[in-house]
Amino acid sequence: MAGLRLQLRSDLEKRFRETAMRRFGFGRGALTRAAEQAFERWLSTSKENIRFEGDPVKAIDGILGDLKLNSVELQHSARRVWASKVSRNVPH
Repeated sequence: MAGLRLQLRSDLEKRFRETAMRRFGFGRGALTRAAEQAFERWLSTSKENIRFEGDPVKAIDGILGDLKLNSVELQHSARRVWASKVSRNVPH
């Protein structure tokens, strides 16, 4: 079993604990069972849960097929985009 540490707002934590205890009892493991159930439900409804099947290289090639850049130019462009996004989040 793996561990996970989270920080929640106080009001959310209180509601979660109360609901978990009402549903699963006051015994050991109630919070774990409630958290597992919450994670499973969230993951089952998440759009990111879509699984890709096929060759990822072919998929990326298809996505980038319309670009008129070679691989080196693409790397430099990606670096510029990344740097501009990072610099916006750094306090001056």
